[in-house]
Amino acid sequence: MTNLETGDRVSWNTSQGRTLGTIIERKTRDFEFAGQHFTASSDEPSFLVESEKTGAHAAHKGSALRKLKS
Repeated sequence: MTNLETGDRVSWNTSQGRTLGTIIERKTRDFEFAGQHFTASSDEPSFLVESEKTGAHAAHKGSALRKLKS
C-alpha cells in the first residue's frame, strides 16, 4: 500500500489484537530497527509507526497497515 504517508492514522495486528497509531516515518531504503533488518524500496516502502496507547514504535510493511478515516 503505497498511498500511506507520514501523519496518517493506521491500524495493524499485534499479538494483543488490533493496535491504532500514526505513521511517523516512511522508509524507502533497507534499514535496521530494534535489532532487526527491514527491506524497503520506493515501490514497497516500510513505515515506522507510533502506538496511540503506549507510544511504542514499530516498523511494518505497508501491506500490514490499514489506513483509518480521519
